[in-house]
Amino acid sequence: MFNPSVIKQLRQEPLVLSDGSRQESKLVHHNKLLRFFNNLQSYYAVKQYHRTEASKHAKPIQDFIKKQLINKTDQELKRNFQKIVQNLLDNQNFHHNLQKAFACVGEAIKRIFSFYPHDVQYLGAYILLKGQLAEMQTGEGKTIVAGMAATVIAGTGASVHVLSTNEYLATRDQEEMKVLFEFFGLDSSAIDSEMEIEDRQYHYAKPICYVSASELVFDVLKDELNSNNNLTRNQLSLRQYLKNEHIQTSNLIIPALHFCIVDEADSVLIDEASTPLIISQESESIMEDEILIWALVEAKKLQNNDDFKIDLVNRDIELLTGFHNKIEPPKQTTKPMWQTYSWQKLIIKKALTAIHLFNINEHYILLDDKIVIVDESTGRPMPDRSWEQGLHQLIEIKEGLEVSKTRQTIAQITFQRFFRRYILLSGLTGTAKEVSREMWNVYGLKVCIVPPNRTNRRKMLPRQCVTSNIKKWQAVARDAINMAKQGQPVLIGTRSVENSEIVMSIIQQLNTGNETKSLTLYLLNARQNEEEAQIISKAGIAGTITIATNMAGRGTDIKLDEKAKQQGGLHVILTEHHDSKRIDRQLIGRSARQGDAGSYREIVCFHDAILQANKSIWQKIGCICPVQFIQNWLYLLAIKSSQKRAQARQYEIRMNTLKQDRNRQKQIGFIGKL
Repeated sequence: MFNPSVIKQLRQEPLVLSDGSRQESKLVHHNKLLRFFNNLQSYYAVKQYHRTEASKHAKPIQDFIKKQLINKTDQELKRNFQKIVQNLLDNQNFHHNLQKAFACVGEAIKRIFSFYPHDVQYLGAYILLKGQLAEMQTGEGKTIVAGMAATVIAGTGASVHVLSTNEYLATRDQEEMKVLFEFFGLDSSAIDSEMEIEDRQYHYAKPICYVSASELVFDVLKDELNSNNNLTRNQLSLRQYLKNEHIQTSNLIIPALHFCIVDEADSVLIDEASTPLIISQESESIMEDEILIWALVEAKKLQNNDDFKIDLVNRDIELLTGFHNKIEPPKQTTKPMWQTYSWQKLIIKKALTAIHLFNINEHYILLDDKIVIVDESTGRPMPDRSWEQGLHQLIEIKEGLEVSKTRQTIAQITFQRFFRRYILLSGLTGTAKEVSREMWNVYGLKVCIVPPNRTNRRKMLPRQCVTSNIKKWQAVARDAINMAKQGQPVLIGTRSVENSEIVMSIIQQLNTGNETKSLTLYLLNARQNEEEAQIISKAGIAGTITIATNMAGRGTDIKLDEKAKQQGGLHVILTEHHDSKRIDRQLIGRSARQGDAGSYREIVCFHDAILQANKSIWQKIGCICPVQFIQNWLYLLAIKSSQKRAQARQYEIRMNTLKQDRNRQKQIGFIGKL
């Protein structure tokens, strides 16, 4: 049975229970003075730890292991852990007993995995239990850190959710850590997207559950739609937390929201927070197939800059005066509304958006004769998602596919609102300092930067700027082949499926000579989603070239063989900068993990998508500058300017999403339960 005393002690702050335990107080929302101090505090939302602090924190834990635990049997170690957990529940010498609990977990890790956690891993786990966000460099063992924190909290009876960006990573991490949980008698599980409701209820009821963020949020939405609920989830949280009252939750898929560890937290809490998650159902649409086909046919008659303008920055279409004179009116058999100018303008604009702003092998791919959206930040396919308001159907017609039925929203929630429902929220990532203010203002998460266990040995090789995309891909192929011939495994990162396949084709053409026949090539993009684990397991072999979209940028651990380590480690080639510098850092961070050697190089072009969408004076000059070192300098200025503008725009979108969600909740308060 859940006892909230430990989480209360760890929070060390007043608990606000309105829409959820972490939702901001209305006073902060309305009181200008409090809001001012909250914003002021966000400037200090980052704490930098040093190795000496990590060592100082870990020393009493390590001393307790040497003096008290190292000679105990497994059963004695388990009983000792249970006794310490009970002391935590009784609030006896809390922080001293918390160190002892970590010591028990650390000794168990030694017996199971044959190594003790590093000083920085103990520090990272402690940060999680404080309800903060630990920024740890790639390769520092974040899976172990999350497992340590989950073990301690689950031992107190709390329900623990460990979130990943996708199902593959959730299943992989749970399989790796379940041996540790079982050592202390704790059950764990991972949620599969194919599970039925009954199976989900069974697995969520385990003390520790690994799940992808989107799966979890959709399951919560299903609970919100459950008409059999006599008590809402908020009422259950209040009763369980304040009164320790056991409430029957058999009708809920997810019985409790106690403690959450969000792995790759910036991806989940920031990148995926731009749009709300929606549950929809098939419905009759005002946009019949006949009018959608008409709109596409007529939209193709219009000329860019003459009849409409494309805004790549905001991904929008502006129709110009006079466009209506170039299109034929729809047939009289269509609904009367489509005979009016305003409705025709709406659907023509939507058709132009489908034609010019959504590209195959970039924003979506075709699988089994269906449109599958590709997540732009992770590169992974999202088969269960669709675009709204007729856009998905327009793209289906554009690609010559069978038109699916339109869908009507029946429930929705934003990530910002959902994650504040947890009593204790924490996170892990390798890239968070750039969004530390937003993490604090929205989620109340302070970013704590944990130092690496070993000195970073990554080498940055000189950047190459070229004048055209074809020259860029040829330079990428040559650099990859040269590094692979020297014995280094190579990882090439691209932004789209199309570009990954272009690079693959060029390398294969150059790989026809006798000198390079020994090279092994792998391609990892949204089409090879199911083969991800197998491809990643081979990407660290000496002489291997792996071409990947952003799928290889987060959560992937590329293990090097001995020859690869001796020849200089993994070599990463960044072929195009992303809207966020964090995603670039994630890709580069695949090399030189855990003190290994490694290198990376940027091979870029002034015609890259981000520079084209955010044009600056530096980009224009760089396109005509003939001097290489000046080109490099101009590119650096251009990419900094472009990324800054792109991130400002994304921040505005997220804040608008949050504002709309708040306004929607206020409206629901007047009209009753949704």
